[in-house]
This record gives sequence, structure tokens and C-alpha cells, in this order.
Amino acid sequence: MKKDLAGISFERDLNSSQYQAVMHQQGPLLVIAGAGSGKTRTLVYRVARLVLQGTSPENILLLTFTRKAAATMLERAARLGGIACRQVHGGTFHGFCHRMLRKYAHLIDYPPGFTIMDQSDSQDLIHLLAKQMEFIGKGKKFPTKAALCAIFSKAANSGAMIDEVLENYYPHLAEHVQPIGELQEAYLKYKAAHGLMDYDDLLLKWLAVLKNFEHVRQQTGERFRYIMVDEYQDTNMAQAEIVRLMASVHDNVMAVGDDSQSIYSFRGANFKNILEFPRMFPGTRIIKLEKNYRTTQPNLDCTNAIIANAKQKFTKRLTAHRQGGNPPVLFTAMDENEQAAFVTRSIQEHLDRGTEPSEIAVLFRAAFHSYQLETRLNSAGIPFVKRGGMRLVDAAHVKDLICLLRLVINPRDRLSLNRVLLLMKRLGPKSAEKVFSHMVKAESAYEALANFKGRAVWVEEVRNLGSLLISLENFSGKLPSLLGELISWYRPYLEDSYSDDYPRRMQELAQLKAMSANYSDALELLSDLALDPPEKDEAAGESGKIVLSTMHSAKGLEWKVVFVISMAEGRFPSPMADNRPEEIEEERRLFYVASTRAKDHLYFCYPAFINVQGAGLMPARPSRFLTEIPDNLLARMKMPAPARQAPAEERQASAGARHGRQQPEKKTSGSLKAGDRVRHSIFGKGTVLEVPDKIRVKVLFDLAGEKTLRLDYTSLSLI
Repeated sequence: MKKDLAGISFERDLNSSQYQAVMHQQGPLLVIAGAGSGKTRTLVYRVARLVLQGTSPENILLLTFTRKAAATMLERAARLGGIACRQVHGGTFHGFCHRMLRKYAHLIDYPPGFTIMDQSDSQDLIHLLAKQMEFIGKGKKFPTKAALCAIFSKAANSGAMIDEVLENYYPHLAEHVQPIGELQEAYLKYKAAHGLMDYDDLLLKWLAVLKNFEHVRQQTGERFRYIMVDEYQDTNMAQAEIVRLMASVHDNVMAVGDDSQSIYSFRGANFKNILEFPRMFPGTRIIKLEKNYRTTQPNLDCTNAIIANAKQKFTKRLTAHRQGGNPPVLFTAMDENEQAAFVTRSIQEHLDRGTEPSEIAVLFRAAFHSYQLETRLNSAGIPFVKRGGMRLVDAAHVKDLICLLRLVINPRDRLSLNRVLLLMKRLGPKSAEKVFSHMVKAESAYEALANFKGRAVWVEEVRNLGSLLISLENFSGKLPSLLGELISWYRPYLEDSYSDDYPRRMQELAQLKAMSANYSDALELLSDLALDPPEKDEAAGESGKIVLSTMHSAKGLEWKVVFVISMAEGRFPSPMADNRPEEIEEERRLFYVASTRAKDHLYFCYPAFINVQGAGLMPARPSRFLTEIPDNLLARMKMPAPARQAPAEERQASAGARHGRQQPEKKTSGSLKAGDRVRHSIFGKGTVLEVPDKIRVKVLFDLAGEKTLRLDYTSLSLI
């Protein structure tokens, strides 16, 4: 086999393990790609190598978890192997299944023009059906539409029955098991009857086609002779089975992933898929990528120790390509306020030394763990962006416009019509149902709207909607012009509903209009918005800002400086994982993912006291995962004395807690009254809001927010 193709020296450009994976020709291959080990490079070079050796791009399929990742890989492959690499089929599982179902959905009695529902659509339909079945209403307690949607999705992804899902994940909803089961059945029937598919259906329906029609399996296998799957550890049961069936003709599957970075079980990802790949594909060759190009050996020694105690894993040990480096820092703070002060000060020091703000990140298990830090950063004038926010397509005004566009395509789209009608004042759900029923009976749905009879105040608005849709029924302009017409009709409703910030919302609608110029038709735009919606932050720009992020949102990213904060029991692992061994193992992997994001400097922060809801300030132990790291792999730090004086009452309270008793502290109830400015040894300055009795006082602290304190266990001093 040639080592050089089209002037590319594969053996020179790749390390030994990468080279073996790239040059692998036939049969199943599992690449265990450790963090920062060049897995993307490996996939890119293999695509280029296959094309350069004469494989038709039409016969190659690259499945990833974001459309952007696939596009980036194929563009890089094209720079190596020529423009033919751009013809390789690349995209997400959901996007690929969508394309295949447009061709084969008729085999399972779905029209080729079926409608894709996003999560919001699914929730609205579930709510509508629950109301019709009288599960919800005045005085009735029933799970929210969001919870029901999550339950149905978990059942679909895991193949479990509703009662199993409730028992394992929602035991507090067990009393509703029967109506939830009936609602799920009604939801499934409604989708089938109306040509609707949700995200889960895209996978499950394509899987059903593959299972039940041998000729489709044969055609698919012959068409895609080489299948590559990125981030295989994040696949769910359906995705793994789809890959198995599509490759049944040839077994030419290259799965790339890292079992140590499987952290998305809440989305349906099945950790066992990657472990069981060799069993699913007998004769699998396993190659491990263990050379790390991201960070230094002291950091890797620490992260190797973090994952060493995992109960199930492909054993590997990462070694650094880079030289030098310092051990990770463990900072023990008195509390979360001191933790925030340390992180802020350290960030400022890195900025002063020339580190770009966008090269610094602070990671945490839950969004609220960064609240005190956010306040500190604001006070210090350090700009930041917090990741994990609302998607552009989830914003209410964007959703309204999408529903209008759907009505242009399908006048009998009940969910979209319902949402648009409810924009009109005094038009409620019953009236919306009346309008829809009138449309269904009419020969022309648009004419029925335009000529709707009635005396209600909203009738004229319904007629205007009908007239708009009639005018756009045979629209011959380009898609941006069509969206412009819809935005013009919608603008009065936008200004009325969001009078405080409608200019910003109009800008976001204009952004969507501009994006539409990249699409040939509305159906293509709607499909992409449903399958792979853009994030608000993609267009906003984050240069000049440090990043605050949940650990889950940090996966796949890297920064020069990384702080992992609130590493205390009660904060991490998540209390929700207690007594669930598999979830504790995933929490360990989550810590590993967070720790492997750092290129140069890695900090762990542990607060000795944490605020517990309903109990106030309580002593906390270091996270169990921190205690597993050998002492010699960490550099320990404490806050310098001038920056923080540890108050005597906290030391006494801590000692008392360790001995199972509470120690009374100095009382200062005296003449405290509402409006007094006070200082607390931990929470700093604040204003007294209320003094309910002799031992309690409610204070609004400048940085820590509102707290009710017992003056027999703490002290306040008047300013």
C-alpha cells in the first residue's frame, strides 16, 4: 500500500497509531481516541486517502454530531485530497436519516413530504392532546409538557416502557403512569395519522425501514461502502443499530471515540455502545490514539489519575507531545465567595501577562455554581460570556415567524396555525379550534381564512392572515423576500408583545432573513432549522471575553487556562447521581472531560463551606474525585492572608460541625433595624431588610444576594 499519494506523505504527517487507522482498508475498526490525540486529523486523512486511492466520494459516509463538524472535516480533506472530497456524504445522524426517509418513508406509510417537528412543536402537540383527553385542566395536577416530552423521548431512545422510565428517572410522577402511557399512545397515533415526525422518529423510522426491508439494507450498503462515525461514545441504541444494519453488507465501519468522554446519557447516549462495538462487529481491529497534542505531561498525569478508577473502560495512558509544564493547582477556599475572589484575581493575572481573554475558561457542574463569580467579574470589569444559553430558534419571536412560513407551505399545519392565531388579542384556544375546523371543511384553506364570518373583535385579523397567505400562495420571488413579507405582517404583533426590546428581536428576525439567502427553498430552510438550528452566540462573537461554561458545554473545546470550580461534595458529583453507580461513573468521566480542556494551566477550586438551600452555610468535603488524585501530582494553594481574614466564628462553627454540635457565636441583634448597612465576615456588605425576631435577620448582601441569618450562630457589624 502506498505511503505517498498526490504528494502527501501520510507516514510523515501522522504518528504511528494515526497512520495505522488511516491506512486501514477493510473490515471494522474501532479507534479509541484519547483527549487531544488528533482524532479529527485521523478522520480527515482517512477520507482523503480513500478518495485519492480511487474510492468514489459517493460511496463514503461520514456521520458526526454537528453539521459544522462534518463540513469542517470535509473541507480539510478537500485541501488534502482535492475537491472530490467535498462530494463525500457528511452530516449528522438526524440529517442523514431525514434524507434517507424522504426517499423511503413511503415503505412505512409516511408521505415523502412529511413534516419535522422540533422540540417545541412536540411539546405543543403533547399539551394539545393532554387537554383533549382531559388530563389537564382547572384543579388537575399533571406533568408539564416539557417533562412529558422528555419522558417520551427517553422511552424512544432507550426502548423502555413508560413505567420503566418513570421508575428509573421520574419516580415522583409514578401516580400518573396510566394517563402518561395513554397520552404517549395518542401522541404516536397522531403523528402517524398526520405525517409528522419528531427528532426521535427520524432515527426510529429509518431504523424500522432498515430492519423490515432487506432490499433497502442492500441498496444502502452498496451505496455507502465506507462508513465513518465520529464521537461514537455519544451514540444511542438506535444509532448504533442503524450503523450495524447499514454496514451489514460489508462491515467497513470506522468508529472513532473515547469511552472516557461519554457524558450525554441524559440525551440518550449509551455508554455501552463503544464498549460493545467489538462484539457487535466481530473481528474488530482496535487502535488507540494515546499521544496528546494539547497539553503538558504534568496535566496529563493528573487527568490519567482521574480516569484510572473508572469501573469500565478501554485502558489507555495519554502521553504529551509537548515538553515542560507545571502541575495543576488545587486551591482550597474558605467558601464560594473566596473561591470567586481567587479565580477573579488569577484571571486578572493571566490577562496582565498577555493571555487573550478568549483563551481562559471557568468550568462548573451546574449553571448556578458561577453566580458569585459572575458578580466578582462584573465588579472587576472583566467581560465574560456564559455558554449554554437559549438557541436562536427557541426564541418566541423566531418561532412565530417559522410558524408563519410553515403556513405558507401547509395551510393545514394545525400547530403552526394555533400559534399564529393566539397572537391575536382575545382569540383563545377554543376560538382557534373553531377557525381550524372551518378551514378543514373548506375546499381552499386560505379562502376560508380570508372570508371567515363572525362578529368577534379578532375576525378582521383572521381575514388579514388569510389575505396574506393567498397573496403568497404563488409567490415567485426569492426566499428572503418571502420572509420580508411575513416579517412586515408580524411586526405589529412583535411590537405589541415585546414593547421593551422589539428592536433587538427585529434584528434577530433580520438575521434569519439574511440566512435564508443560502437556501433554495423554504422546505430546505425549515428542515435545517429543525435538524441543526444555529446558536445565538454563533453570530454574536466572543472575542475579548473569558468563557464561563458548564462542563457538558465545554466538551470538544480547549483553552490555555482552565479553572474547574466548586469541586466539593454537594456540588460535584451532582447530588442527583448519589446511589446510582452508573451515573457516578458518568460524573467521573465529566470531571475528566473538564480537566482535559486545558492546554497550559489547570486549576481546581474547592470551597470548604458551601451554601445549602434551607440550611445555610455548611462545611463540605472535597469531591471524591479530587481525593483520588495523588498529592504529588498537585500544587496546593491558599488565599494570601491580606486578601482574606478567616473569622473566628467560622473556625468555631466548622469545629463544632466536625464534632456534631453547633457553637453559639457573638450576638449583635441589639439595635438592628431595616435599612441598616451591615458587614458579614463571609458575605460582605449588605442592607438589613427585616428583623423578624431577636435571633433572625434578613439581609440583602451586595454580592451574595438575600439571606436570612441566625444571630446566635453568626455575627453582623454595623457599618
